[in-house]
Amino acid sequence: MNCAIVHSTLRSWLLLVSLAALTACSTLENLNPLSWFSDDEVNPPKELVQIEDEVELRRQWSIDVGNGQGDNYTELTPAIDGDVIYAASENGTVVAVELESGDLLWRNRLDDIILTGGVGAGGGLVVVGSRDAEVIALNQADGEIAWINPVTSEVVAPPIANDDIVVVQTVDDKVAALEATSGERRWIYESTQPALTLRGTSRPLFTPIGTVVAGFSNGTLVSVSASDGVWRWEERVAVPDGRYDIERVIDVDGDLLLDGNRILASSYQGNLIALDTLSGRIVWGLEGASSYHGLTQGFGNLYYCNDEGHVVAIRDNSEDVVWENDDLQYRAVTAPTAITNYIAVGDFEGYIHLISQIDGRIVGRIRSDSDGIRANLIANGGQLIAYGNSGQLSAYSLQ
Repeated sequence: MNCAIVHSTLRSWLLLVSLAALTACSTLENLNPLSWFSDDEVNPPKELVQIEDEVELRRQWSIDVGNGQGDNYTELTPAIDGDVIYAASENGTVVAVELESGDLLWRNRLDDIILTGGVGAGGGLVVVGSRDAEVIALNQADGEIAWINPVTSEVVAPPIANDDIVVVQTVDDKVAALEATSGERRWIYESTQPALTLRGTSRPLFTPIGTVVAGFSNGTLVSVSASDGVWRWEERVAVPDGRYDIERVIDVDGDLLLDGNRILASSYQGNLIALDTLSGRIVWGLEGASSYHGLTQGFGNLYYCNDEGHVVAIRDNSEDVVWENDDLQYRAVTAPTAITNYIAVGDFEGYIHLISQIDGRIVGRIRSDSDGIRANLIANGGQLIAYGNSGQLSAYSLQ
């Protein structure tokens, strides 16, 4: 068979598999192509049961941001820098909002640009990525465009930025550093991409030792020098296993977590793992913890959402499961976010759920956006920020 046809076929599978995996929060084992067009849901989302609220989520303010996530299954997540939060919509609207009051500081509409990656904020810039493989940097002060520069492929993860560089990861498994002042490329790191991957990439991160760490669809974490892109170390989060490409998908799609001198990561159909930031040496791991979300921590635990939508608490540096909550099974929950004594997640119907860090019970709930929530929730002290699919950006306090 012609190689181009093979490549095209695999890419078609990629699109279908990723949409099904993300919308249903299901395992690839259940993604039978013969059932994709059936009237019956393979894994119907669990119905919510009535709870007695022990903590109340009270809305402080709300503002509309363009068309939100749009119709192309984007996952645009707001970013906080100082006392301002920056958000973007698929149709090119970018806003800056004062965190305490909800006052709109500025709004810019990027004409004829479809946004798929964002938001990054730092070094005086707000940075987003487009479907047409462009990185757009705006000035934090007034929202005016500072520069636009092409990259190798579509950007679907938030860029990161400091005073020196902007770092973006593209869907073709490349990480590029652009000059913060001009957008010109300084360096690029390329990884080997498997035949089949989920649609998405994790957000790279800066470390205190002057490196950039990124996770890739081949199940590896790589550390490079932030200044020049020189390779430092590489380690596997998961090893592909299975006869078919669809069984061998092991993407590192969830955001990485920096914890002192450790970096924690999760992989789909893989493991949770903690690596030493300097050497890349594995310092802790938990096998068989499949997740395409990031992790959070609190109360001496690590929290993750597995590929069935269960929220799980693991005692840090051990394999002990403290609790597991399956009340939100197949509800396409977001990554867990720790806030005060609770873990917060959003779901496909737009509910925010507060889960006790102590025993895993759901103790609070509010519906934030009837169109659903895909973007991860953000904790800012005792304030919880939600960005719904319709474009409603809201701040809540816990009472």
